[in-house]
Amino acid sequence: MTIHSLKDLLAEGVSGRSILVRSDLNVPLDEDGAITDPGRITASVPTLRALVDAGAKVVVTAHLGRPKAGPDPKLSLAPVAAALGEQLGRHVQLAGDVVGADALARAEGLTDGDVLLLENVRFDKRETAKDDGERLALARQLAELVSPGGAFVSDGFGVVHRKQASVYDVATLLPHYAGTLVAEEIRVLEQLTDSSERPYAVVLGGSKVSDKLGVIESLATKADSIVIGGGMCFTFLAAQGYSVGTSLLEGEMVDTCRRLLDTYHDVLRLPVDIVVTEKFAADSPPQTVAADAIPNDLMGLDIGPGSVKRFATLLSNARTIFWNGPMGVFEFPGYAAGTRGVAEAIAAATGRGAFSVVGGGDSAAAVRALGIAESAFSHISTGGGASLEYLEGKALPGIEVLGEAQPDQNKRGGQS
Repeated sequence: MTIHSLKDLLAEGVSGRSILVRSDLNVPLDEDGAITDPGRITASVPTLRALVDAGAKVVVTAHLGRPKAGPDPKLSLAPVAAALGEQLGRHVQLAGDVVGADALARAEGLTDGDVLLLENVRFDKRETAKDDGERLALARQLAELVSPGGAFVSDGFGVVHRKQASVYDVATLLPHYAGTLVAEEIRVLEQLTDSSERPYAVVLGGSKVSDKLGVIESLATKADSIVIGGGMCFTFLAAQGYSVGTSLLEGEMVDTCRRLLDTYHDVLRLPVDIVVTEKFAADSPPQTVAADAIPNDLMGLDIGPGSVKRFATLLSNARTIFWNGPMGVFEFPGYAAGTRGVAEAIAAATGRGAFSVVGGGDSAAAVRALGIAESAFSHISTGGGASLEYLEGKALPGIEVLGEAQPDQNKRGGQS
């Protein structure tokens, strides 16, 4: 599959042309609407800056959260536009709508080097519609914002596993290219799947086994070890017949976990101790117990120090490491030691020459929240779900479409 790159587009020339960029700007906000982790904004800047510096008129489309009933002021991209402007060092306009009159007027008024951010694309329900015709209708309106002579750059890796209007359908209407971020993500994940140097260790955390089942089954035959932590470890512990108290538990997945343990007993590695407490609260006092001795009235919120030591020893010999999901509730300082310990072990292995990939989402957020240098890892992905689906071997619609033939140049903007 041949995918045209941003470098190819720049070689064709973009000065004076309008370019639609799908970025992933889905950053976390606090209760006051302030951005708590700008990582995805930072990751989007190289592609946008390259286009701006080359004289393109840049129209950016992105989403924030999951609005349920149309426009929601709390999920406006206004704070994102301000933060993006700061990082780009130039004013970023924010359209008052997605593809309406304001977006169209602003797009038509752009001059070379200008940047326009459209309002949250998920404010338009057609973005995520199951109906192909509804999505295509929105895609046509997005394409019209950069017509005639426009092009599409896919740079939101965190959404390429979704068949959505601004990710998939618009690429069928415009000449399409992979942005710097998407191209690098593909390169790194191909290295993980095609040429992993051994020993190959996988570290999986997060809350649900069901979210990671596919990647466990896919990587269990490729990796030398799979470390299990986070909330999902309790379903595995229950599958071994242990009490997990009031810890997070997917009861319907216990039999599945038992099967995985039976089948891949020489690969799966579980915690040996757990940090437990009475309630889910930052100020709830912690205590450490053996993994097979969790009191019935307590819940586990982190892996214990013995588990960190065990996992760190295992990771110290790894030459390839993939990590997705925190080891505990790292947002609570008293329950962050497990995630910190494992992250530091991965960073130390990287310093000794291992190739390490942090699989986006909460793992990437944890690295930044805990103050660990991002440069301590080989690569920090921006797409948790997309990374997992790629490693499962699933086709990612937003990547597959980039490998398709370029649309007829006479039909730019979706005219048929």
